[in-house]
Amino acid sequence: MWRSIASNALTLFIVVLIALGGLIGWGKSQYVAEGPLVEPICLRVERGSNMTAVSGELESRGAVTNPKIFRIGSDYSDKSADLKAGSFLVPAGASMSEIVDIVTRGGQSTCGTEIVYRIGINRIGVQVRELDPTTNRYTELVEFDPKAEDLEIPEAFKTMRERDDTRYRVAMAEGVTSWQVVEGLKSVDVMTGDILAVPPEGRLAPDSYEVSVGDDRGDLLALMEGRQVTRLEEAWRNRVDGLPYETPEEALIMASIIEKETGVAAERGQVASVFVNRLNQGMRLQTDPTVIYGITKGQGILGRGLRQSELRRDTPYNTYTIDGLPPGPIANPGKASIEAAMNPDTTPYVFFVADGTGGHAFAQTLAEHNENVAKWRAIEAERASE
Repeated sequence: MWRSIASNALTLFIVVLIALGGLIGWGKSQYVAEGPLVEPICLRVERGSNMTAVSGELESRGAVTNPKIFRIGSDYSDKSADLKAGSFLVPAGASMSEIVDIVTRGGQSTCGTEIVYRIGINRIGVQVRELDPTTNRYTELVEFDPKAEDLEIPEAFKTMRERDDTRYRVAMAEGVTSWQVVEGLKSVDVMTGDILAVPPEGRLAPDSYEVSVGDDRGDLLALMEGRQVTRLEEAWRNRVDGLPYETPEEALIMASIIEKETGVAAERGQVASVFVNRLNQGMRLQTDPTVIYGITKGQGILGRGLRQSELRRDTPYNTYTIDGLPPGPIANPGKASIEAAMNPDTTPYVFFVADGTGGHAFAQTLAEHNENVAKWRAIEAERASE
């Protein structure tokens, strides 16, 4: 009798083990399987939250099929204690395992609201924008000039500044001067630290930089300088032969001139070819942006046309009166302009002038150039009469 009972108990124990193993195997497969989410969502995790609250939110939004498996899986992988506050982009079809990784791997939010401090050539702006997870594009909520005399801080900005998951970004435009960058960083009120000196012209990399509350302005400038050094060194290694400049510094000067001469991306190589051809032929560069820099020293914009007296005045930056390159960059060029300086198009052009569409008309001979100039002046006269 006891032998029979023991045999039955052993059989039952084995059955239970098999069932438990099957249940664990099923749970594991559910944890790593593709999730039910049809469209991406932005999941906000409040400070002090836990995996129980997160799993409930995910279930209510159709991102997980079984919140208990989500919690057990996060515990089993020792990630429950690593839950981060913020807003996280959960892609369509994300497994429970992938979602746990998303909300525990780091402290940076990947969606939600962003406040962007834009340092542009003509103005400094602050933009509040929000990522639409279904399109992965930002929608602008509000934008304002932080230096406006009659400034009234928008409520949307105040609200987002109070949220823990709001991200901050400094966006530096291509072609801004180092002085403009320094002035712009003074308006980034989430950052700290005084800037003791304006960095050398051309040495800051135009780009978008994510920052956090309390970051030091000087550290950000150092990051900008380091990124520009990397770009310049890489482009210099990959440069073509026969360029009329001997050092990376001279190439950087050329890149800054290209940056200021055209805002049309497709033209950079052609503009570069014009200046390279001029230097190779012993011609003067004769470019207005260098003359303007000699007047403003990069501190703001001129805000008017150049006078004939200014075009004739000798300054180190007046390429109408000096031979070769000016003594230094006239702005901070972007990566594309640096690459254009190192790898210009091969063209016969030595002249160009505005064509009325935002681009330029290029010419090989002075006669062709004069025709293009006449067309441009006719367009200017027509616009002035409207």
